[in-house]
Amino acid sequence: MKNFSQVFISIGSNMGDRYANCIKGIDLLNGLETTSVTKVSSFYYTQPVDFTDQDWFVNGALELETGLDPFVLMKQLKQLENRAGQFEKSVRFGPRILDLDIIFFGNQVLNHTDLIIPHPRMDKRCFVLKPLCDIAPEFTHPVSGEMVADLLKKIQHLKDQKVIFYNFN
Repeated sequence: MKNFSQVFISIGSNMGDRYANCIKGIDLLNGLETTSVTKVSSFYYTQPVDFTDQDWFVNGALELETGLDPFVLMKQLKQLENRAGQFEKSVRFGPRILDLDIIFFGNQVLNHTDLIIPHPRMDKRCFVLKPLCDIAPEFTHPVSGEMVADLLKKIQHLKDQKVIFYNFN
């Protein structure tokens, strides 16, 4: 019997029909072997961080159950981004059709050249923490020992990280 892990993913897009790109990403994730999306957050219109000269994003968070290991899942996520039309980014943190990042993989802590879990910048990103609070506010960061909701409280005042509920209707 395969062991399944609880995984949290950040999903986002700032090119084309951003919301539709995220929904396509969810559909593609549900097509992965031994993987299913179990929770989906609300979606938010979010201000770009780091590289700010680009359109705002639509971001959300997902909970998955997967039988894949973290390295295989990460490889699969990159392939799904490509299937959605994502090209190799010419600018780090630049525009993207679909972005899928592993935030937490159960309580695992990995520090590998190809993959760092928990995501190394997640605790500084309102666009990650706000939607994650919709589906897992009490999930505890395996390194800091802080709950996701508490991590958001520390940074939600930042004026250069606006996160606005996205009404897609």
